[in-house]
Order: sequence, then structure tokens, then C-alpha cells
Amino acid sequence: MARISEMHKKWLKEPKYKKAYDALEEEFVLAGAVMDVRNRAGLTQEELARRMGTTQPVVARLESGRSRPSMRTLERLAEATGSRLLISFAPLEAAKRTASR
Repeated sequence: MARISEMHKKWLKEPKYKKAYDALEEEFVLAGAVMDVRNRAGLTQEELARRMGTTQPVVARLESGRSRPSMRTLERLAEATGSRLLISFAPLEAAKRTASR
């Protein structure tokens, strides 16, 4: 049986799959950042949820990329993890070059 990573590499060669995958890149990046900040703070999803005033399933959705958090949610996340929220913009060409490396 083929591994998911092997199938993904193969599918990335298909234009429709690559376009759909690329469209989700920002969501994957944000979900990864949420997991990273929680792990750096040494918190479980339940502990983070309590500090944010929400529930564990909400944190799980943030970490899965299945939700688009509001600024207020991101601010609560930063506060709950002792972090500072930073948002930046990059020119499309630079972002594409970085993503392809």
C-alpha cells in the first residue's frame, strides 16, 4: 500500500490537485502556527481552551485548519499563550519563491 506522503507527491504533479492544495496553503500554515504556539506554551488543547474562554473542540478546529479564526480569537490565543500576535504581508512573487524551496 502506498504511503500518504508518496501519493501526495504524485498528486502534486496533477494541475487540479496542485491548484486545490495551493489554495489551502495559508490555512495549513495558520493551523501549524496555532499548534506551535500551544506547544511552546506547554499547554494541552484543554488547558488552552480554558485560558481562551472556549472549548477544546474549538482549539482542535483551529489546529486542523477547519476554521477561519477572527482577529479576536487570534488575540485571545496570543494572550493565553503569553505570545504577541504578529501579522505580515509579503509580495506574491516572494511568497511563491519561498514556498517552492
